[in-house]
This record gives sequence, structure tokens and C-alpha cells, in this order.
Amino acid sequence: MTSKESIIKTGTIVLFCLFMGMALFVCIDGLMKGHFQSIQTLQTYISSYGIWGPLLLLMIQLLQVILPILPGFAGCIVGSVLFGAANGFWINYIGITLGSIIAYFLAKRYGTKLVNKMMPMEKYQKYIDKINQSKSYTLLLFLAILLPLAPDDFLCYFSGLINMSSKKFITIIILAKPWCILGYCIFFAYFI
Repeated sequence: MTSKESIIKTGTIVLFCLFMGMALFVCIDGLMKGHFQSIQTLQTYISSYGIWGPLLLLMIQLLQVILPILPGFAGCIVGSVLFGAANGFWINYIGITLGSIIAYFLAKRYGTKLVNKMMPMEKYQKYIDKINQSKSYTLLLFLAILLPLAPDDFLCYFSGLINMSSKKFITIIILAKPWCILGYCIFFAYFI
């Protein structure tokens, strides 16, 4: 690796760490002050950031995959109501997709110790047993990511534990994730 590549890699890591630190701080601050208690309090909290509101929602959606602090559909509701169906979709899609990819790589890097901290051991073992028995985990993952109400956040972690390539995982996330989010955003923008 050349020194220029090393500087770029280090800069990228530093920027990513700063972004994640800021996101974590803002989310913890919001949690401690009770802004995540309901859709209305979350909406007020995000609105209070003015033009930075979309970035805040994106950070919240990214973090809610990694650290389940609120259901993902809550962010979809808020994004759709505050920013409209199209903008709400993109904000939510980017945040949730990035969070899913980060969760996968965290599990790949830190293994079962991390995943066990994210969920109770019984639940972890139940999912691992199902995954190990599945002949087509790729299809199972695609459907879970595509459909609403599946434990897709945890499946992102599990996918990092098994022998699934990052290319296959990212492809599934990019292709399957938008449809459920789009459905939520259209529904909440026009019917709520």
C-alpha cells in the first residue's frame, strides 16, 4: 500500500469514526431526554434540527439496525411525514442499508461474542439452529429482508457469522431492502 492510499484509508476511518461518534451521541442524547418514546416525540426531535433533520434521521436509522433503539418503521413514519414519501424513502433506505452492512461486518469481525451481546442466548441459538438446518439460507435472507416484520437486523449479524460472502450479502440488502421501506414510506406519507 502506498503512502497516499494509507492516508486515504486512515482519513476514511477517522471520518467514519467521527460520524459514528456523533450519531451515537445524538441518539443517546435523544434517548436520555425521552425523544424516542413515541412517533410524535421523535418527529419533534428531528424537526428541531432544521436542515440537519434528514441527516439525523439517517443516523438514527443506521444506528437502529446496529443497536436496536427503536423499530425501523418508526423512522419510516417520521421520514415520510416530515420529508415526504420520496425523500423519506431515500433517507430511510440509505440509513438502514448502511446499518445493515455495518452490522454484517461487525459480526464478521467480532464473531459470536458480539452477537450474543445483541440478543439473549436462547434467541441466538434458535436462529443459529434454523440457519444451520436451512438448505437455502440465501433465499430465506432475501425474503426476510424483503418482507416487513422479519428479524432482519439480527439476520444481518447472523449473515456475518456464517460463510456468506460480503458481495452476496450486500447484493441481497441493496435489492431486497428498498421495497418494504418504499411501501412504508408511501403508506405513511399518504394515509397517516
